[in-house]
Amino acid sequence: MLEIVLLAMVAAFLGLRLYSVLGRRAEQEEEPVPQRFESDDKPAGIRPAAMPAAVAPPRPVELEGVMPAVERGLREIAAADSKFNLAQFLEGARGAYRMTLEAFWKSDRETLRELCDDDVYAGFIAAIDAREAAGETMENTLIRVEEVRIHSASLDGKMARIALLFVADIAAVTRDKEGTVIAGSLDDAVESRDVWTFSRNINARDPNWLLDETDEG
Repeated sequence: MLEIVLLAMVAAFLGLRLYSVLGRRAEQEEEPVPQRFESDDKPAGIRPAAMPAAVAPPRPVELEGVMPAVERGLREIAAADSKFNLAQFLEGARGAYRMTLEAFWKSDRETLRELCDDDVYAGFIAAIDAREAAGETMENTLIRVEEVRIHSASLDGKMARIALLFVADIAAVTRDKEGTVIAGSLDDAVESRDVWTFSRNINARDPNWLLDETDEG
């Protein structure tokens, strides 16, 4: 009987020791293990890399020397018309300048009708009619366009307007009905400075701009 009691006491003692060991181990295993980068005491070598600062897009060369008010007008036009491209507009305006002058010199009414609004077209036609009535002809030649500079830009409702300064060399000759030179010379080019304003309704399907005003620069 005494041996049974002693064995029971030994078993109970071993059971308590085993529980104490396993119980503490289970509690330790349930404790959350700190994850990498969660601690505020991160080593310097494992801190997340800083995001690079945003780099501003390069300024278009076409805007160099442009006044802030003019640039603001251009940006308003571009914001309202997603298809507007300043470089393409300037290239097209340069071509329109040459085509309009040559059409006027040759009395090409059809081409002028395509390039100009009603008021400018009427002014060109009046000058052509007067020239033809006097029996005069023009033999002008556009030698080169030296410079095209943005003079102004604005968006009024849906109407966009951009004025450009054209600096060009032109050889001009006017002949009378007998063919005699009465003005100018083809041997000497004269600098011409013109401010032409082009306009377009940004809601229109037609992507072309029309010449709606001409002034001397």
